[in-house]
Amino acid sequence: MLLSREKINFYLKDLDTPAGKIINLAIAGLVLISSGIFVVQTYTLRADFNEYLNIVDKIILVIFVFEYGLRLWSNNFNIRDLLSFYSIIDLLAILPFFLGATDISYIRLLRWFRILRLIRFVDSKYMFGISNEDGAIFARILFTLFAIIFVFSGLIYQVEHPVNPTSFRTFLDAFYFSVVTMTTVGFGDVTPISQPGRLLTVFMILTGIALVPWQIGDLIKRLVKSTTQIETICTGCGLAFHDADAQFCKRCGTKLG
Repeated sequence: MLLSREKINFYLKDLDTPAGKIINLAIAGLVLISSGIFVVQTYTLRADFNEYLNIVDKIILVIFVFEYGLRLWSNNFNIRDLLSFYSIIDLLAILPFFLGATDISYIRLLRWFRILRLIRFVDSKYMFGISNEDGAIFARILFTLFAIIFVFSGLIYQVEHPVNPTSFRTFLDAFYFSVVTMTTVGFGDVTPISQPGRLLTVFMILTGIALVPWQIGDLIKRLVKSTTQIETICTGCGLAFHDADAQFCKRCGTKLG
């Protein structure tokens, strides 16, 4: 029996039903595998193993293209959905599929944006297995920081490795440079030499100045807030922690015992 557009659209966004969890966990798993392949391929590998990884990556990319088309079709090609943050990230992740046949080296830069697709899942109100609101917020902040550093690491590696292979030998070198740069520590032991690399470094510094303190500040605020709460499990929604003087659940309004 074929599923209707509404059913398909529901399951592609749902994180509560078993079917929705399986579909979205599978997509999240493919994103992680794809990102892992990119990292592994920055190291020296046997030619046959590298070719095997390329085949796996292409299969995953085809699945992403199919899933992207299915999302648009099930949502009746809604313009607002096409221009949403998640749709733009999805499009960046699959553009190499359509442009891979052309001889444009910078297309490889787009592959690093695939990790951002996971924001779709950590941005949900109830993440996989995390029903506690503060726990979900902690995970969201930490993942956002990691995802941004991961993307910048991939971009700086792709730009600098061809012209500066001694400093940017592997993804780990690029990751180290990104962390040091975005936290404005700046040891200076690894530096970009290309113009695109230096421009990207400026963006990294500006992003670090604007984003990292804000996210870490929010994280500290949540940690401090958690220390002022006590464990009082709500019988209505299961929220575990509330303020010491709270009489009603802040999520659902149920009277606390």
